[in-house]
Amino acid sequence: MERIYPFTAIVGQEQMKLALILNLINPALGGVLIRGEKGTAKSTAVRGLTELLEEVQVSEGCPFHCRPDRGELCADCREKQEKGTLRTVPYTRRVVELPVSSTEDRVVGSLSMEQAIKKGEKVFEPGLLAQANGNILYVDEVNLLDDHIVDVLLDSAAMGVNTVEREGVSYSHPARFVLVGTMNPEEGDLRPQLLDRFGLVVEIRGEQDISLRSELIRRRLAYEADPEGFCRSWEPEQAALREKVRLAQAKLGEVTIPDSLYRDAARIGVALQVDGHRSDITLLKAACTLAAFEGTGEASREQLIRVAPMVLTHRMRRMPFDTATGLPEDWESVLHD
Repeated sequence: MERIYPFTAIVGQEQMKLALILNLINPALGGVLIRGEKGTAKSTAVRGLTELLEEVQVSEGCPFHCRPDRGELCADCREKQEKGTLRTVPYTRRVVELPVSSTEDRVVGSLSMEQAIKKGEKVFEPGLLAQANGNILYVDEVNLLDDHIVDVLLDSAAMGVNTVEREGVSYSHPARFVLVGTMNPEEGDLRPQLLDRFGLVVEIRGEQDISLRSELIRRRLAYEADPEGFCRSWEPEQAALREKVRLAQAKLGEVTIPDSLYRDAARIGVALQVDGHRSDITLLKAACTLAAFEGTGEASREQLIRVAPMVLTHRMRRMPFDTATGLPEDWESVLHD
């Protein structure tokens, strides 16, 4: 089995790595879209998350790997729980990849109309959303995916449920996952309406620092020469990050938001003329998640400003500041009373 390139061995691309880690800690952020030229470690980073995912207890034999400890159960698992026959088994969370050529039935699953009509039974054939429940759903070249399929993915990610309807017959199952998309803008972009649905968006490009670029090459060649040995040498860093993520997940619900930060988020939204309020809410969620990751009990203005580019750049109606991203260089001028 081919060893996956360690997440912690990726050189540079700090904003991309942070966005992925924040979504790993807090799936409620709404996923992340990574936009950048080819060869910038987008896919490597996403697949590298596999080694950071924890082992959990899921319902035995359930195609949706429901988690009784969280009360996230499908109809069959609820019935087993009521009867006292529900058993659990260990399951390691993973990255589920969705091919660009996927049909709607392959994604959402399908219902057997023959069984429904003849016997009145709902026979459901699970799709990729069933596999993705509790996992990370990765779509490479998401901009090339049919818009309708993207809509389905984003709706399921937002609601945590996948519902399939055919000829008046419907079936629903849990579909809670972290949606991660990668794309090369040179091959086309997403519609603004779809872009806004991603919680975080990061723009990346090839590393321009000579020392970092040469280190990147050195590590990649070392990995290709001896994948097993290379991955083993990075295990201490991998283990440390896994533990840091685990602790952050446990602390997330305890992070507090000072009153001043609500006003800061509102000021930023008004100053940058961001449509709607989704960005304000996501901004505060991301700041709290960063606070949990860094082990602080209260989200700060500094943390709010650090996550702002990931939350705001793709949601702005216009570019009021003369910078590459359209975001302010002096945040204090925006946040000043």
